[in-house]
Amino acid sequence: MGNVLRAVAAPLGASCGALALLAAYTATGAAGVAPPRITVVNARIVEAPAGSDSTAAYFEVRNAGSSKDTLLYADSPELGVSMLRRTVRRTGTGRTDPVRAVDVPAGGTVRMAPGGLGVVILDPPELKPGQTLPYTLWFRQSGRVVVRATVTETVR
Repeated sequence: MGNVLRAVAAPLGASCGALALLAAYTATGAAGVAPPRITVVNARIVEAPAGSDSTAAYFEVRNAGSSKDTLLYADSPELGVSMLRRTVRRTGTGRTDPVRAVDVPAGGTVRMAPGGLGVVILDPPELKPGQTLPYTLWFRQSGRVVVRATVTETVR
């Protein structure tokens, strides 16, 4: 009888451990939920006017998945410091406020545009229209998504 108990102890312990992990995973609410499917299109950087200490980048973020994702930040190894910002209009004047993160709903799209959500680039290098630069968008679930952003004279 003792040999039988010893023989079943290891598989039984492994099964109990696996069951505990599955129960914990299910308790998080993520079990059975398809992951987000993020794509980034229309990536563009506005050419900075001469003498300007900042410019902006805009992206269209699409989520074809059935669960939301969150954009945490965006950066480029070839540009200055980048920060997510939102333009807020109050009594006819506008100011930009930092944004900690941006939710991208399941099956939804977030369009960045002037006068709304965008990425501010501080101390950008000289940029030429038509030039393309790598930009990385970092998401909570999807991780890093690298795109090529095109420099434009004006925002389209």
